[in-house]
Amino acid sequence: MDKKIKIALVFGTRPEAIKMCPLVKRFKQNSKFDVITIVTAQHRQMLDSVLELFEIVPDYDLNLMKPNQDLWNLSSEILLKTKEVFDKVHPDMVFVHGDTTTAGISALSAFYSRIKVAHVEAGLRTFDKNYPFPEEINRVIVDSVSDLMFCPTDKACQNLRDSSIKNGIIKTGNTVIDALLYVVNNKECNLDFIGLNENLKTILLTSHRRENFGKPLENICNAIIDLVDKNKDIQVVYPVHLNPNVRNTVMPILSNKERIKLIDPLDYVPFCTLMKKSHIILTDSGGVQEEAPALGIPVLVLRDETERPEAIEYGGVKLVGTNKDNIVSNVQELLDNSDVYQKMSKAINPYGDGRACEYIEDAVMKYMF
Repeated sequence: MDKKIKIALVFGTRPEAIKMCPLVKRFKQNSKFDVITIVTAQHRQMLDSVLELFEIVPDYDLNLMKPNQDLWNLSSEILLKTKEVFDKVHPDMVFVHGDTTTAGISALSAFYSRIKVAHVEAGLRTFDKNYPFPEEINRVIVDSVSDLMFCPTDKACQNLRDSSIKNGIIKTGNTVIDALLYVVNNKECNLDFIGLNENLKTILLTSHRRENFGKPLENICNAIIDLVDKNKDIQVVYPVHLNPNVRNTVMPILSNKERIKLIDPLDYVPFCTLMKKSHIILTDSGGVQEEAPALGIPVLVLRDETERPEAIEYGGVKLVGTNKDNIVSNVQELLDNSDVYQKMSKAINPYGDGRACEYIEDAVMKYMF
């Protein structure tokens, strides 16, 4: 019997799970691979809903997240607990995704164990170590120890070459498009529980990044109030992150305001359905910058920099930062100017054709066999 290649996929947050679960399923269909799934549960509740959606039961659930856990505690726990699993199962290659603490520390743990590392969504950069924090350094660490780097775009590939990485760089597109197309084509759901008014244009807001805690998030909330006051034909839906740093800012400003719906974080299927129904999306999320252009929804990014410049270059995404007046003016332009709106809506999505998992599987087959 031919020897199987043992691969371990490690992830812990909902965004990671969304982008890694399609890859887990792809590898499990290939008899050449022995697939081990390890979750850190950096996002416990939100992670579990994605695992259920894709019908994946982790082989190892480290369950590391604790209330108000800081980066030092989380990092040390990930390093030690992944070592225990790696010592037990001896994978030939460890896959991590993106730029989370789970990705950065798990890749380092695999490197310390002399295990080959594959980085899904490699090569993203802002070239500012403090923005986003700590994600920029996490992804630099992962790329520096990786043997295979699966880049979503040409720009990401070039970022790696510019940092003197020469081998193992492969453009695949982003697995998030694989996941998104699977959901919108097969799993859309009813959103009656949100109570949307179908006669109003829906603006979807997501904001939870660490660098926006405090005053920047206050500015975002106040911009939303201005927009709703000025435009009687819009409604805003904000799935509010469970982090107290987010909720303690958002709730006092936006609670009980007409046409502003504050809801708990959504599972992936209703979130994809809500994106598809939205007229404009405001976000500081990385994944949404990739997903929404595939649906033809204009995206305004509530950050000063992004490691995903391709969609900006193609025109489907625009950086607006967290200045209140700047947010208001850019949203208002999209509401008032149909030409500007259509130009963003019809922009080409640079993040792939929904076959990234297939391309990754092919590359691993060539590398390992």
